[in-house]
Amino acid sequence: MSIVVTGATGALGRLVVDELLNRVPADRVAVVVRNKEKAADLAERGIDVRIADYGDAASLAGAFRAGDRVLLISGNEVGRRVPQHTAVVEAAKAAGVAQLAYTGILGGPEADFELAAEHKVTEQAILDSGLSYTFLRNGWYHENYTGHLGAVLEHGAVVGSAGEGRVASAARADYAAAAAAVLTGEGHLNRVYELSGDTAWSLSEYAAEVAAQAGREVAYAEVPAEAHLSILTGAGVPEGFAALLVDVDAAISRGRLADTGGDLARLIGRPTTPVSEAIAAALA
Repeated sequence: MSIVVTGATGALGRLVVDELLNRVPADRVAVVVRNKEKAADLAERGIDVRIADYGDAASLAGAFRAGDRVLLISGNEVGRRVPQHTAVVEAAKAAGVAQLAYTGILGGPEADFELAAEHKVTEQAILDSGLSYTFLRNGWYHENYTGHLGAVLEHGAVVGSAGEGRVASAARADYAAAAAAVLTGEGHLNRVYELSGDTAWSLSEYAAEVAAQAGREVAYAEVPAEAHLSILTGAGVPEGFAALLVDVDAAISRGRLADTGGDLARLIGRPTTPVSEAIAAALA
């Protein structure tokens, strides 16, 4: 039996692998990746590297073994994820895995924004499969914001259309630690975890924290949804994905990413990383 991480060369996947190696020997860990070369460093660490592609159902036939505990990290090809995820679920069922954990989105079936649609369908496919599951419904990542600090500082503004809606974000590493906890621990089968940061903040508060740490003027610039879409596409974001981001801001304005239920902190056994620490790290 192995603990298997799919999409393991991505930003979240690598952090999950690191967390697992802090808990179990490398020979208990396997990864499923599309590109063998990108996983060369993982193989050097003693990890079993299995080559498969979400978009190639035939390649997934050998990705899993009976009794494996599997983490399905959601794909990044928005609009293609339902068939891709379904192929993984079918391969996991055929192999007889012991656990299929899935990184969905905060709110699950109650999430009423477009980015959640494929996650909801995937969760239902997992339920329909009859496999023992763990749903890790991840909230927003700090890095969704701190990854763009260069542009924020250049323009002196955090641009959005979320009003004074609040975001209970957490660090990507926090979510990775939670995934490792449910893959290596007991009592997590057929459980749902709503994962989010301990504290929710508004974009105006975020802008004020960036300003304080950077020592320069930064303000939150609230714009209408249409203008927000134009700004994003003008910055090179593909129109379809830009529309999803604007829709997320609308969801934030409705409080859909503000939950602070505490599941994440309980799973990782510590407080979640404050957004101020993520800002400091991005500015360092």
